[in-house]
Amino acid sequence: MQSLHLALFVGAALLFIGLLLGTLSTRVGVPSLLVFLVVGMLAGENGIGGIQFQDFELGFLVSNLALAIILLDGGLRTRLHTFRVGLKPALTLATLGVLLTAMFVGAFATWLLGLDWRLGLLLGGIIGSTDAAAVFNVLKGSGQRINERVESTLEIESGLNDPMAIFITVLLIDLLTHPDAAWGLETLILLVQQFGLGIVFGVALGAGLSELLLRVRSNEGLHALLLCTGGAALFSVTNLAGGSGFLAVYLAGLIAGNRRAGTSDNVLRSMDSMAWLAQSGMFLLLGLLVTPSGLVSSLLPGLLIALFLTFIARPAAVWLSLLPFSFSRRETTFIAWTGLRGAVPIVLAVFPLLAGIEQNRLLFDITFVVVLTSLLLQGTSISFLARRMRVALPPAANPLNAVALEGADDQFLVQFRIEAGSRAEGKTMDQVANPGIQPVAVVRSGVALNLADQPVLRAGDLVTWLTSHAEQEQLGEWFLATTVALRRFYGDFTVRGSVKVSDVALSYGLTGLDPTLSGLTLTELFHQRRRGTPVVGDTLELGGIRLRARALEQGRVSLVGIRLPKT
Repeated sequence: MQSLHLALFVGAALLFIGLLLGTLSTRVGVPSLLVFLVVGMLAGENGIGGIQFQDFELGFLVSNLALAIILLDGGLRTRLHTFRVGLKPALTLATLGVLLTAMFVGAFATWLLGLDWRLGLLLGGIIGSTDAAAVFNVLKGSGQRINERVESTLEIESGLNDPMAIFITVLLIDLLTHPDAAWGLETLILLVQQFGLGIVFGVALGAGLSELLLRVRSNEGLHALLLCTGGAALFSVTNLAGGSGFLAVYLAGLIAGNRRAGTSDNVLRSMDSMAWLAQSGMFLLLGLLVTPSGLVSSLLPGLLIALFLTFIARPAAVWLSLLPFSFSRRETTFIAWTGLRGAVPIVLAVFPLLAGIEQNRLLFDITFVVVLTSLLLQGTSISFLARRMRVALPPAANPLNAVALEGADDQFLVQFRIEAGSRAEGKTMDQVANPGIQPVAVVRSGVALNLADQPVLRAGDLVTWLTSHAEQEQLGEWFLATTVALRRFYGDFTVRGSVKVSDVALSYGLTGLDPTLSGLTLTELFHQRRRGTPVVGDTLELGGIRLRARALEQGRVSLVGIRLPKT
């Protein structure tokens, strides 16, 4: 019993220390995942803890379960409309991008380490995919709002690219263990099977799980547990059938998350705790598996491979993959830099260990060095680069409370506080509300006002609305104070997208415009100039003034900021 209590104490203490340091790490810009890894290493056999732990099979099992929960949580938070913007480029990055990255890194590792080309390509496949846990964690912890085109591409890519990396890893291991095996139709079938069964099981069983949970009346904590256990079961069943459990559980989360009545904000907060527990426990365990003294010989080659991956392989693969899509140079640069490596490469590096591949420990140690370098180098610079590449958006007005209505799909009661200098100040509720947004209450100094009297809104008022989830951000624009940062980003004036180009030209004295543009609205101008779907933050130049999309409604630009040239 004493040994049992000691193991429980050590495990709980390590989690507590990791979580405590993780909450502090964001203040200095260090990813919390890096903290968990370091705590695990310090507790290991070469650290101050001296814990002897080399059970790779247990680490593999726990990591897979944790990744399933993290991907489920990521899917729950992904809005379906973001697929309209990011699916095609993300899918290209998740397939062609991973393959190109693996080939580039494989060729470099083969030359640098003098490995068999199959081992080099295996290393490339192991570290070829970005990691969902790292991407979700760093983007959420950066404190930056990233423009939807870039953020959705990164998040969807990290949720979809595991099947390709697993396929390359398994294929190379099979080639190394069975060198006489021929590559042919069976190889293509394996890839199609991974993606195809992952999609079928994720959509079908995810829809069934979502429908079941919609009919189960439970509190938020129990609902989150049901989601986690159902997602883990779905993950296992898909893997048993030969599909990608990672892809399936992400899609299941996506379907359940977009049935908003079944995943209220309280459920998502409970799921957030589950995801934190999963990723903290996973990275601590992976840290324990590492022997720091054994990394010494792999440190220099690992650093060189990490730098090659970060500055050459990933940017080249991203640039080639995104050529057909409407990404600016700045957006492409940011996506290339945010190719974070995390738990997935470490888990994939366990595959050769379990299969008994030659030089398997070298592959594992180099992978670990690459992950540490990625989290330290890329993870700490996301906020800076987002501002530098101008893909960061100003802060949004988040509701104080959001409560899903029972029995009404995607209908929420949301409450905002009006800030001084906001667009809503001095207006009535009817002037603020858009079609589909219904005013419910105004509370001033603790007293509910009569809406029939059409009260004029003041700073400090609490206003409550009935709205859909998609309209919350646009509604919040009314209550956010117009700061210097907002004016610098969006411009000094805001007009509706329905305004004609000819009216803008007349108001600001624009000359020499193409006559065919005069009859267009600003909304139509954005959709004509952009090859893809516009997002908030997109800019256009018109006769010397800058137009920036400020809000979208049903995928179309509804508000446009105007910035005049400096004189």
